Amino acid sequence: MEVLQQRQTSACNACKDGHSEPFPFTMAFQPIVNVETGRVYAYEALARGPEQQSAGFVLNQVNDENLYAFDQACRVKAITLAAQLGLAETGAMLSINFLPGAVYSPAACIQLTLKTARAVGFPLDRLIFEIVEVEKVASSQHLMDIINEYRRCGFRLALDDFGAGWAGLGLLADVQADAVKLDIDLIRGIHKRPRALAIVESMALLSESLHFNVVAEGVETFDEYHALRDCGIKLMQGYLFARPGFESLPAVTLPEHR
Repeated sequence: MEVLQQRQTSACNACKDGHSEPFPFTMAFQPIVNVETGRVYAYEALARGPEQQSAGFVLNQVNDENLYAFDQACRVKAITLAAQLGLAETGAMLSINFLPGAVYSPAACIQLTLKTARAVGFPLDRLIFEIVEVEKVASSQHLMDIINEYRRCGFRLALDDFGAGWAGLGLLADVQADAVKLDIDLIRGIHKRPRALAIVESMALLSESLHFNVVAEGVETFDEYHALRDCGIKLMQGYLFARPGFESLPAVTLPEHR
């Protein structure tokens, strides 16, 4: 307990003082596309190594000692780069993954994010925070405290990898999400999987009742795309539309235009 308290105090002081990056990394941006309008709904910030190494290369350097600093640095890096690239001016939003387990005090840990967004002029209501690794949160009450604080700040919230691990219907019942991102394993080869199709179609109908957007991740083929369209899915992300742009906002190609 004493060691945990010391880590928490150290982390909170780092947040207050502004923590530097624990190791070199940067961001790539991948669009989430509204396939009905052809416009980008949001760009997701994805961690990359300084020489375009994969996300795995970056995440392999994260440990219990630098987790908090990494989570904070990701927010700063994503918002700063997005502002430099003029992301807000495109009309799209910026989606950032965050680790609830790296948040000690919701009100205190969000201060560096707020400070960064204000310093670079990025609108707070154009930020989406994707909740990942929910199973590592100490308690459900702590998660709800984080969500309530982020709501108070004007951020939007998304449930990432829905259908995998803890990101399921129980969490959706308790969390007022603006978006639900369907896990890539559910999308892969969906045109050949009637039960997966039925689940996605049900999610599309449920989204209308609970007022959230559904995002299909990892769309790579024309068959997957058309099957998802038939299910009523409008927001999609994947190589079929654009690969992540290293420190850039990549152009989007719709399947009908290929």
